[in-house]
Amino acid sequence: MELAHSLLLNEEVYNQLGEFQKAEFIFEWLQFLEKLLPVTSRADIRENQKKLVEQLTSLLNNSPGPPTRRLVAKNLAVLYSTGDTFSVYQTIDKCNELIRSKDDSPSYLPTKLAAVVCLGYLYKKLGRILGNSFTDTVGNVLKAMKNAESQGRYEIMLSLQNILNGLGAAAIPCHRDIYKAARSCLTDRSMAVRCAAAKCLLELQNEAVFMWSTDLDSVVTLCFKSFEGSNYDVRLAVAKLLGTVLARALTSKQTTASTRHNFRRISLEEVMELLGTGFLRGSCGFLRASGDMLKGTSSVSRDVRVGVTQAYVVFVSTLGAQWLERNFSAFLSHILDLVSQSHPKAIQSQMDAIGCRRCVSFILRATVGGLLGEKAQIAAAKEICQAIWKLKKVVDAAMSDNNLETRISTTDVTASQHVLVCALQELGSLIHGLGTTAAPLLQDSSTGVLEAVISVILHPSISVRLTAAWCLRCIAVALPSYVSLLLDRCIERLSALKSSPEGVTGYSFAVAALLGAVKHCPLGIPHGKGKVIMTVAEDLLCSASQNSRISLQRTQAGWLLIAALMTLGPAVVQHHLPRMLLLWKCIFPSCPKDLETEKTRGDSFTWQVTLEGRAGALCAIKSFVSHCAGLLTDEVVQRLLPPLPSAVDLLTQLSSIYKSYGNSLKTPSTVYRHKLYELLAVLPPKTYEGSFCAVLKELVADLTVPDSQINASTFLLPPLCHENDLLLLGPLLQETDHRFIEEQLLLGNSIAGGSLEYDPYSIYEKVAKGDSVPKPLPPVLSVISAATRLFGVMFSHVAESHRLQVLEQLLNSIKQTKGSRQQIVQLNVVSAFSTSLKHLANCKGSLGPEEVRRSALAVVMGALESNNSLLRCAAAECLARLAQVVSDSAFTAGLAQVSFDKLKSARDVVSRTGHSLALGCLYRYLGGIGSTQHLNACVGILYTLSQDSTSPDVQAWALHSLALVVDLAGPLYHLHVEPTLSLVLMLLLTVPPAYTEVHQSLGRCLNALITTLGPELQGSSMTVSALRTSCLLGCAVMQDNPDCLVQAQAISCLQQLHMFAPRHVNLSSLVSCLCVNLCSSYLLLRRAVVACLRQLVQREAAEVSEYAVALVKESREDFTPADVNIREIGLEGALLGLLDKELDQRLCQDIKETLTHMLTSMAVEKLSFWLKLCKDVLAASADFNTVASVDTTQEEETAKVDDGSVLTSDNDERFHPFSNPRWSTRVFAAECVCKIISQCENAGSAHFDITLAQERKQRDSRDDFLVLHLADLIRMAFMAATDHSDQLRLSGLQTLLIVVRKFAAVPEPEFPGHVILEQYQANVGAALRPAFAPETPPDVTAKACQVCSAWIASGVVSDLNDLRRVHQLLVSSLVKVQAGKEAQSQQYNESTSTMEILAVLKAWAEVYIVAVEKQKNQSDAQNHCLKVANSAEESYRGVTSSASGLLDLVQADLGTLSKLWLSALQDFALLTLPSEYASQLPAEGGTFYTAETIENARPHYYNSWALILYATALWLTSTGFIVVDPDEGVTNLSRPVTPTTMCQDSSTRPLVKSPEDVNTDRFHLILGITVEFLCSPRSDAAMENIIACLRALQALFDVPWPRSKIGGDQELGIELLNVLHRLILTRESPDIQLAALEVVRLILFAAQEHVKEKRRSAEVDDGAAEKETLPEFGEGKDTGGLVPGKSLVFATLELCVCILVRQLPQLNPKLTCSPAVQSGKHLLLSEDGSRLVAVALVILSDVPAICSPEGSVSVLPTILYLIIGVLKETAVKLRDGQLPLTVAASLQALKGLLSSPMARAEKSRTAWTDLLRSALVTVLDCWDQVDGLLQELDEVSLLTAITVFVMSTSPEVTTVECLQKRCIEKFKITLDSKDPLVQCKCYQLLHSIFQHPNKTVSYPYIHSLAPSIVGKLQETEKAKPENAAELQVIQEGIKVVTALTATAEEEFRAHLVACLLPILISFLLDENALASATKSAKNLHEFALQNLMQIGPQYSSVFKKLMASSPTMKARLESAVKGNQESVKVKTAKHAKNPGKSSSIQLKTNFL
Repeated sequence: MELAHSLLLNEEVYNQLGEFQKAEFIFEWLQFLEKLLPVTSRADIRENQKKLVEQLTSLLNNSPGPPTRRLVAKNLAVLYSTGDTFSVYQTIDKCNELIRSKDDSPSYLPTKLAAVVCLGYLYKKLGRILGNSFTDTVGNVLKAMKNAESQGRYEIMLSLQNILNGLGAAAIPCHRDIYKAARSCLTDRSMAVRCAAAKCLLELQNEAVFMWSTDLDSVVTLCFKSFEGSNYDVRLAVAKLLGTVLARALTSKQTTASTRHNFRRISLEEVMELLGTGFLRGSCGFLRASGDMLKGTSSVSRDVRVGVTQAYVVFVSTLGAQWLERNFSAFLSHILDLVSQSHPKAIQSQMDAIGCRRCVSFILRATVGGLLGEKAQIAAAKEICQAIWKLKKVVDAAMSDNNLETRISTTDVTASQHVLVCALQELGSLIHGLGTTAAPLLQDSSTGVLEAVISVILHPSISVRLTAAWCLRCIAVALPSYVSLLLDRCIERLSALKSSPEGVTGYSFAVAALLGAVKHCPLGIPHGKGKVIMTVAEDLLCSASQNSRISLQRTQAGWLLIAALMTLGPAVVQHHLPRMLLLWKCIFPSCPKDLETEKTRGDSFTWQVTLEGRAGALCAIKSFVSHCAGLLTDEVVQRLLPPLPSAVDLLTQLSSIYKSYGNSLKTPSTVYRHKLYELLAVLPPKTYEGSFCAVLKELVADLTVPDSQINASTFLLPPLCHENDLLLLGPLLQETDHRFIEEQLLLGNSIAGGSLEYDPYSIYEKVAKGDSVPKPLPPVLSVISAATRLFGVMFSHVAESHRLQVLEQLLNSIKQTKGSRQQIVQLNVVSAFSTSLKHLANCKGSLGPEEVRRSALAVVMGALESNNSLLRCAAAECLARLAQVVSDSAFTAGLAQVSFDKLKSARDVVSRTGHSLALGCLYRYLGGIGSTQHLNACVGILYTLSQDSTSPDVQAWALHSLALVVDLAGPLYHLHVEPTLSLVLMLLLTVPPAYTEVHQSLGRCLNALITTLGPELQGSSMTVSALRTSCLLGCAVMQDNPDCLVQAQAISCLQQLHMFAPRHVNLSSLVSCLCVNLCSSYLLLRRAVVACLRQLVQREAAEVSEYAVALVKESREDFTPADVNIREIGLEGALLGLLDKELDQRLCQDIKETLTHMLTSMAVEKLSFWLKLCKDVLAASADFNTVASVDTTQEEETAKVDDGSVLTSDNDERFHPFSNPRWSTRVFAAECVCKIISQCENAGSAHFDITLAQERKQRDSRDDFLVLHLADLIRMAFMAATDHSDQLRLSGLQTLLIVVRKFAAVPEPEFPGHVILEQYQANVGAALRPAFAPETPPDVTAKACQVCSAWIASGVVSDLNDLRRVHQLLVSSLVKVQAGKEAQSQQYNESTSTMEILAVLKAWAEVYIVAVEKQKNQSDAQNHCLKVANSAEESYRGVTSSASGLLDLVQADLGTLSKLWLSALQDFALLTLPSEYASQLPAEGGTFYTAETIENARPHYYNSWALILYATALWLTSTGFIVVDPDEGVTNLSRPVTPTTMCQDSSTRPLVKSPEDVNTDRFHLILGITVEFLCSPRSDAAMENIIACLRALQALFDVPWPRSKIGGDQELGIELLNVLHRLILTRESPDIQLAALEVVRLILFAAQEHVKEKRRSAEVDDGAAEKETLPEFGEGKDTGGLVPGKSLVFATLELCVCILVRQLPQLNPKLTCSPAVQSGKHLLLSEDGSRLVAVALVILSDVPAICSPEGSVSVLPTILYLIIGVLKETAVKLRDGQLPLTVAASLQALKGLLSSPMARAEKSRTAWTDLLRSALVTVLDCWDQVDGLLQELDEVSLLTAITVFVMSTSPEVTTVECLQKRCIEKFKITLDSKDPLVQCKCYQLLHSIFQHPNKTVSYPYIHSLAPSIVGKLQETEKAKPENAAELQVIQEGIKVVTALTATAEEEFRAHLVACLLPILISFLLDENALASATKSAKNLHEFALQNLMQIGPQYSSVFKKLMASSPTMKARLESAVKGNQESVKVKTAKHAKNPGKSSSIQLKTNFL
């Protein structure tokens, strides 16, 4: 195929190819040419033009297929428009010649058609350049049309459209001729021709004025005619034409003056009148209607009515939203008039009325709901309300008028009903869509929406009453705050109007509808309402028999209310269950005898009431079973069962009752049947086994002797067919935007679809899709669908023998009927049987023996050859299910064979389509049926069928079946891929475009083939690349197809290809195709586009976005109106706009996902752009700012600037890309803002650091950072948080919360000490204030509390007065909380007040926690500040005031808060109890929750308990557990506060509790909750909760009293340690682990205190006794044994080992042997790891303190092993000579351990000494092990460890000779180190050893090491220090010698001084040398001088002697003293001032 890529056709290659490959090659070349020509230079084109034209025109003679001819035409047109035009006339002549040719053979047809297409494109592209030649051309083409067949007519119409498009006004001379031709085509037999004619006329009306002036009437009539017998595509195209022409007629002001025709302007009334005529009288024109009218038949065919309905919508959409706003009242009155009494004929039958109502609703929904923004919708709702009031007055007048004309006025009333129904439905839908933004509409008393709706509840017509109830339900869902209010009002009216039939039914409908709305309102209704409703319902049922006039209504109302009540779910229903079951039991006779007596007694009216009541009861029980499955215990099921047999009995008797009492019982008995079937279908079949026979008999009768002659296929079968197979049956069964009205065409003429009045019980059920009204079918039909469902359930449960009888009976009944009747029976039977197979397959059941299979097969096979295509489709599916259930390969092969044989012999379309689909379906359920031979046969037959060009249907079905086989045969299919692909391509290139169904099936085939090839498509071999090219070719052909659904297929094929072989799909052309179709009028195409985009942006979001913008800038002519949007706001903006307009849920979800993917990958790079998009959406005010049309000049300018700047600069304030977005879009924008913030957070710190951001922005202006947009973020959050819509308020508050949390710490560079957010405090306060208003819903207030606490806690505002504003809001909420649950408003469910209360308490808790933490940090800072000089005092004072001030703010309310917190915790503790303790919970509920709403309250407690717990712990700590409220003990509190009141009532409770008890209770409450949670935190438990728990424990054990509790209760301590151990094992987070270790430390500390206390008290008691007899305290008693599980020490050790081994696996002795851990290689731990190890070591060193001496001996080896292990593993040199944190910790721990009193206690002393010696050996051995690795190991750390041993243990440990020797050896080696830092440290350590008070310890060291030190110092006389490090070494050496001098005995001291002085003096410099000396020499000089000054006076005698003996020394010293006198003074003064420098370092590392 690469050979085809050339400018000229490669004829050599071409001629070698076979017939079919030639076609492919040509197409590939033409496609390449189409891309190449626009980018080739003009010179190149001219050079090759002649040859090219020849090649292209010769192709015309080659009978090219449709896609090829279109490409030839396009290329010729482009060629002439870019090259020379001189030969164009020859080409045109040639085409005309071809068209004139007399050859009519089919083989010549493609050539003629190609010529026609060619002319169209030439004129379209070249237009007026072609001068006047067009008149001949057009004449010629029109002449050819006279005897053209449908393909010709189709192409000619499209070609004329192109000619008109190219010529514009120049073509006026031909307009009339074209118009005439198109008129005839508009009513053509072929639907494709009608579509083409409509497109042609649409083009024509742009210039042909007569179409919308003089000939307007005839155009309109013509369109109506065209609608007759049309299909969906024709209706779309003609409606577009009709709507556009009428809109043009209405708006064409400017053209009237300039045109020749002098016609009058047409008014809106006249336009409406024209459309109305079509709607009401159809296409019979304006005159001929009279005849039909006399006969009284309805002549309006439905397709005309549906077409006109679509035209109305096009008309309004063309005129636009603003026009609609201005003319809404006229429009509304006209639309409603269509169903009013002024046109009685349109609504004479109920069917017609329902159809018309649907159309009217659709018009209103599509215009008002689709075009208007929120503000305009509110205005529209007011208009609709006015209309309702007007009609209400008419009704009232008619009802009150009791004179003679009453009869006439009642017809008035019934006629007004349809108008009311439409108005109420639209009002409901409008408010439903507006959501809480509709609040102002309902509060506006002048409109009186609620009054209007409630007033028509009493309308005499039942459908109006139902729709009014439905409208109330919509209001309730939109505005949850009205639910309770409306319920109360309706219940109150219902009780008041108990004697009015309308009142009872109307208000019971309303209550039922409102109850149905509750499940859509998350805030619910008060629990008590259920009780009220139950009482009302019982009352109605009991009083039904009192007054026969309304007994029917009362019965119905009572049961309706009970059924609706069930939807509230188990929590409510369980309280009313007994009463309901009692009513259920009473409604049916208890035994068959009673039923017999009933039959003899009643009359037709009593039976009507009885049946109505029983049907209601069945409905209520069904509602109970479906909504309260949780309550269906065995016991309840047993109580449900008794009435069932009696109900079935009645079912069998119905026909005889019906015969006895006449026709009035027909509907009630049908309804009863329906309800009983529905109930049985949801009950488990086991429960009514006894009645199987009776019920099945009735079911069979219902299915085979239907009452109705209605063909119900369209609602019974689609659910039983596979959704992909339904695509075969045309667009009617597919999802489209017009589904709502198109549905009625589907249902055949005798039924228009469902409507509410058919089944009032549907009013409380969930609606299937969207917010539209439920549409139950008429009882006659719904009985059949219920029967098929129940049959499905029962058939799979009856015995196999019984099945055979049933099937035979069904077969017989099919045989006995004839004609259309037979088809109806067959249809019912197949749907019932198919349902039963579905059930059998689900429960893996078997069908039964051979005979059953045979009968089953007969049922299905009959239907497989039915005339009804839907039935064939269902039968094929049923056949496959049958094979699946039988699951026997021989049987399946037999089925396939039957179909093979049939297909080979049969010639008729019906059997060929049915059997070919059956083959595909068999594959669907049984995978690749196994044998390849079977596959070959199957594929062979389907190939043959798919090439049968005589019947497109057969082709479509066969190809569809082939697609199934390809898809499901999997890898087996690989052999056939190439031939199949060739077949598909060949058909794509040859099948005429009019056969869309064939093309759609081809698309499915191609898609299946691409999936089968899968990732192989990436390969580079010849065969693979050929396959890939073929796939791409196929996609290209389909993309060019005029049918939208085929284009959708093409897009999904390309999407697949892009997934498997992304490099080979041309992304830019794919994106352009997607952008063009983004706003298509076909739903499925839009879905395909967005689904494809969603996949593309996951990988290449940036590229997709750039291509889209680049594409619009090139602005090619085939672009849709979406482009202006993309140009201004990018693809992202266009998608947001689409999201706002789109109504399809699935599509909206996909758009959101696409945008989210784009945002995650691009938001950081295009930050301003995204923020501006969100801001535009959020700021698009509800005022209807006019979208000014951007004039062209500006448009060109913006195209030149790069897109980034266009999008950020507000260059044109008038242009607003988003006009009035809906609230849901604004919510999405707010969510996007939150996502952008989190993306920036991952992207880097500059986004949250203004200084850094500004720097980087200056460096590169393209950089963009979030912090620079803070003002925008705050503004967006503010706009959202203060909106009308509650959803948006929640999103806005969430955004605000995130902004506060993320930016709280960003400092403001211009005002040091302040943060950047501080300037926005007014905005934050203003955003929060409305959320605390009394009428705000609780969920908004709860969110606002969270923001408040975050704001206060963030520390942004330091000034208390400023903080008070926000603080005041929390205080006001607290007042509300104190009122308790009793005072809550009765608007929502009780659990919402729980939510609000807990949110307030949590917010306060957060503020309190922060205040306490700040104060704690303050006191730490204070201690620190005291050391610092007083310069910083002012700033410090400022800081303190804010923290303590915050605490003061909280302090005022702490008393109240602490009580509330404790109550909340106590509630939470009760709620966490396992279910088996449910009986112990308090009956009246907790402090903040009621017993009934316990389940709803749980999540709110889970959400907030942790912070409340921490705050409570802090509060108890701050009071030190001392405070007990005075009133707590004395009086019985009204609310339980202390946990003891949990399970006791007041009489048994002791009146006074001691403070100790109160404290113990509180302590255990906190501890219990914490342990319960930490024991098993769920994997999703928030980190914050765990941390809060651990912090609470820390706070608790910070105070002595709780420590004494835990210290004294060892089991409790162990329990806690085990819990913490598990937590550390399961949670990796270092924060959690550190917090847990801190708690462990405190527990250990508590245990130490306890042991000390016991030891102390024991000593006091036994003061006189002997010390030996003292009992041992501490663990391990006198045996030293520790029992795991009983030992605190053991638990602690376990936990520490766990931490250490996790960080340093080498410590585990088991691991060290394994090769996995190489010893000797040192790890550098992370900072967190080091901190964890350090804390663990500190804990370890404290362990011996809680052991007895024997116990300490048993744990010591472990502890030593671990401490030294850590030292050994982590002692690595760091560059700066610092000690690693772990080493410092291990030395600290070692020191703590060695100085433990246990080392000296008598009982353990010897053991300790042995162990410590061994430990020292281990340390020394570390040194020796590492020979090669010495450089890594840090000698200093090991030396320090040795020193710690020497200094901290008793002398006997280290004075053992061999040990001492080795230690001294180590020091010696180190002294010789080359590293000055090491030497220095060594001197420091020796310094401390030399000063050891015990001489046996220090002397050996002095003897061995002092000489070498002195020697070293003497050497330095020669080598002066080079740098500070060497200088320090000398200084330390001098210090050591000085110290030695001090400790030496008198007689040796002189020698030492004599050694020291010369060294010191040698360091002195004279004045001359001093000036030129280095820094270190100077420092040394000063140091020596200082020391001399001190030593001289101390040892004066030696000093003098020495001076006398050496004059040089003396002179040197004197000069130095003089010279330095002054500077020394100055320096010493300085030194004195700054003593802290070196000391602070020593604090950290001084372990000695």
